[in-house]
Amino acid sequence: MKQDQELLAVGRIVKAFGIRGEVVVESLADSPDRFRDLRAVRRGPDVATAQPARITRATIARRGIRVAFADVTDRTAAEEIVGHYLFVDAHHRVKPPRGRYFVHQIVGLTVLDETGAVVGRVRDVLKLPAQDVYVIERHGREVLLPAVKEFVLSVDPEAGILRVRLIEGMLEE
Repeated sequence: MKQDQELLAVGRIVKAFGIRGEVVVESLADSPDRFRDLRAVRRGPDVATAQPARITRATIARRGIRVAFADVTDRTAAEEIVGHYLFVDAHHRVKPPRGRYFVHQIVGLTVLDETGAVVGRVRDVLKLPAQDVYVIERHGREVLLPAVKEFVLSVDPEAGILRVRLIEGMLEE
């Protein structure tokens, strides 16, 4: 299995906090509470360069998750890791509820309409306040599809298929 499939990003460091090396982490997981017991992660700007890091403390606050790492002891060191991601391996993953999927399971799926015609391929998933939106690449342009049951008929990551219902005008250029 490739490394990027083994590791899953669960957070992104958005800023330094205080003078003792703490950072604020934006959760990329469904529940920020998962950070309370998380102690071992890989940290880095991407999967390929992520290095093991030990979390000594994680506090869930109104403005984000404050995290202290064993190897980051001052503000300067904390500022150097802003923008890095926190990754966990398969052993530390939390399974999504039935009918929910990780972003990496959706990206790359072939999108088929109700008739079985190929619409395109999922290029990205936008996390928006109201709902996720699938970015579908179709003939060199983007089609945005809200990830709601009215449009998404089925998701089959094993088969690599996302079946959708389109409304009139959705694919017009």
